[in-house]
Amino acid sequence: MSNVTWINIPDLRFNGFSDEWEEKELEALANKFDNERVPISARNRTSGNTPYYGANGIQDYVEGYTHKGEYVLVAEDGANDIKNYPVQYINGKAWINNHAHVLQGKKEVLKTLFLKYLFSQTNIEPFLVGGGRAKLNASVMMKINFVYPQNINEQTKIGNLFKNIDELITNQDKKIKKLENIKKALLEKMFPQNGATTPKLRFKVFNDDWEECKLRDIADIIGGGTPNTSVSEYWNGSIDWYAPAEIEGQRYAISSKKKITELGFQKSSTTMLPAKKTLLFTSRAGIGKMAILLNPATTNQGFQSLVLKDGYNSYFIYSLSSDIKKKAESIASGSTFLEISGKMLGSLVIQVVCENEQTKIGNLFKNIDDLIAQQNQKLEKLKNIKTALLGKMFV
Repeated sequence: MSNVTWINIPDLRFNGFSDEWEEKELEALANKFDNERVPISARNRTSGNTPYYGANGIQDYVEGYTHKGEYVLVAEDGANDIKNYPVQYINGKAWINNHAHVLQGKKEVLKTLFLKYLFSQTNIEPFLVGGGRAKLNASVMMKINFVYPQNINEQTKIGNLFKNIDELITNQDKKIKKLENIKKALLEKMFPQNGATTPKLRFKVFNDDWEECKLRDIADIIGGGTPNTSVSEYWNGSIDWYAPAEIEGQRYAISSKKKITELGFQKSSTTMLPAKKTLLFTSRAGIGKMAILLNPATTNQGFQSLVLKDGYNSYFIYSLSSDIKKKAESIASGSTFLEISGKMLGSLVIQVVCENEQTKIGNLFKNIDDLIAQQNQKLEKLKNIKTALLGKMFV
């Protein structure tokens, strides 16, 4: 009895399916319906309810439609982002311009919904032409080989599974956007706007006017420094040493990528910054990135950090980061890249209120940011689950 080598079998399958998957060119699996009607030009679009699709998804909503039914859209132009190659699934009326290929699975051969995920799992990079704006020609696309299950029921189950996961991801993304919009609205209402001395919304027990002050009045502004990179004894120690890129998108600075030794610290102009009362603030290479320092640390010269004086809440000031960033960018200078000095940063004016109210406001926004972070973790988990399943349920 000879041994059989199974090649086109996915690692993970629904119960009841065991047949080897087949390999065929796309033209044997799907029909192409490009350019059924002349694409509407941008200047002649009339606003309506029909989604207008281009290479990268919905661009507008217009009157009329070019296609009606179930289709998969594959970008023709601008397909240079291979990792996130835009494959859209639509079911209904749509206006589709000439920058996307329109495909539909052949009846009783391939489910159109399954085709969306099949296409997203197929490496199309070798078939692209062009330089900065890659292109997928229709004639070339239809000759690409795809490996698929012949059983329509298996296709249906797989397509529905990933459709459900995508809906969970979409709903999770909506939750995050809703929280972000709530935060944005509260920031506008809980901080005075347009020269006002009180906010529109505040906790009941507070009624004092807010006062203007300069950043140098509420914090010591401290720059950083870099030990000599050619002296190995200065590096790979236990002292945190931050560069601006490390705090991108981070609320907290917990541990740096690079660390310096005690000797490196002593032989450089960097300063030890205290934990929990320091706000790291990037002064160049992207002005205004801010993070709350949770452990004592040093920085390079790309920072002008705020070490808050007594009476000022770190999360309250952190919640003003967008306002401080905007003001800092407006007065920054430099020919090669924009930079703001500690003196210039210290001259910026903000409005503050008593410490108790600061604490309540800071805690409120911390709780909102915690919720957003939690929801983002759930979103990433769903995306990771989808990625893992795609890798195992397709050949």
